[in-house]
Amino acid sequence: MPTLPKGTIETEEVWKRFRSDDRPSYLQDQLSRVGDRLRGRSRPSYRWALNDISMSAKPGESWGLVGANGAGKSTLLKILSRVMYPTAGEVRVAGRVGALIEVRAGISPLLTGRENIFLTGSIRGLKRRDVASRFDEIVSFAELDHAIDRQVKYYSSGMQMRLGFGVAAFLQPDVLLVDEVLAVGDATFQQRCLDRIRTVLHDGATLVFVSHDLAAVEATCANGVWIHNGTVQKTGAVREVLSAYRAAVEGEAAVSRPEIRGLIHVREITAASPDGGLAKTGGPLRVSLTLDSREHYRAWIYLGVSEGAATPIFLLNPGRETMLEPGSTHVSCEIPALPLPSGRYYVWGGVYKDWTNGTELIGWQPLTQFDAYGPELDAAPRAVVRLSPLHVESSWEIGRS
Repeated sequence: MPTLPKGTIETEEVWKRFRSDDRPSYLQDQLSRVGDRLRGRSRPSYRWALNDISMSAKPGESWGLVGANGAGKSTLLKILSRVMYPTAGEVRVAGRVGALIEVRAGISPLLTGRENIFLTGSIRGLKRRDVASRFDEIVSFAELDHAIDRQVKYYSSGMQMRLGFGVAAFLQPDVLLVDEVLAVGDATFQQRCLDRIRTVLHDGATLVFVSHDLAAVEATCANGVWIHNGTVQKTGAVREVLSAYRAAVEGEAAVSRPEIRGLIHVREITAASPDGGLAKTGGPLRVSLTLDSREHYRAWIYLGVSEGAATPIFLLNPGRETMLEPGSTHVSCEIPALPLPSGRYYVWGGVYKDWTNGTELIGWQPLTQFDAYGPELDAAPRAVVRLSPLHVESSWEIGRS
């Protein structure tokens, strides 16, 4: 078999299973197991964490893994870093691997920060002088000048995370595996991590990034894999994968929410252009809803538009004060110029008694969805996190002096 270029990742039909958790051995459990044996029933002793996972990453590519908690993302990362091995299938990772899978992964609490840096470099096959040449960069990045000779067990979680990321990202990795590191640090450190990831990618390393921060995944990665219950649901360009994942999350929420009901009830809701057609970028969008109430309420209605998550792209401000009488009340809100590119979006809303902080008549939740027609949004520069996919018209002038 030919040698793979450094930075190559290949997985073929990877399966991973774990033994099921043992239940407390109570008498009723023992009797239940005996009864199952007499009836010829068998309980599964294993659970599958990964089912037939295949992916291929070339040197210099960036891949984001997304999915719900327990989907198998971290398990796959641990297999790629050789922390654990698959039950079946083949995994090939060429080159030096830098992994930050957990805050304390690869860091010995009994050693000092300095000793951990040199030990990790030695384990990766780097010469001491190579580690020494990057030592100051690692310490400066981790902001540990005052604590580098202190035992790591006396570090805070944030200090350990900064040290772990600095070691993983600065010691010449051919493959960088990162799991939720951006969820631990503050905003400043998150941006520095993104900047460092951009540098590592520019140097030709391959990135596999796991995060629930979909904006960070889109900003960092060009390709994506959506994993659900250990199975690959979609792979391809990161924006397409994230769009499918958001739609699935919202679809599951809609199934579990057959009626929009609180102290009052939303009977009807639509979101479309005023003529009832498809909403268009830069065109008007009208949201109409019918509220049924059994009592008199002084209420405030708030609406927002989201890609699926509870954090809206924008919130219509101010909300609308409305007097709800017993019976049905029809409410209509129109956005004169929709600032969204082509895609599927969701209207979220909430109704509150008396004021914003009052009793929830209807809690903040998705109300309906709509599709917008218009130009596609261009990709942002690498490592630039775009929180809201807004389409803003602009004009440019370029001249020479």
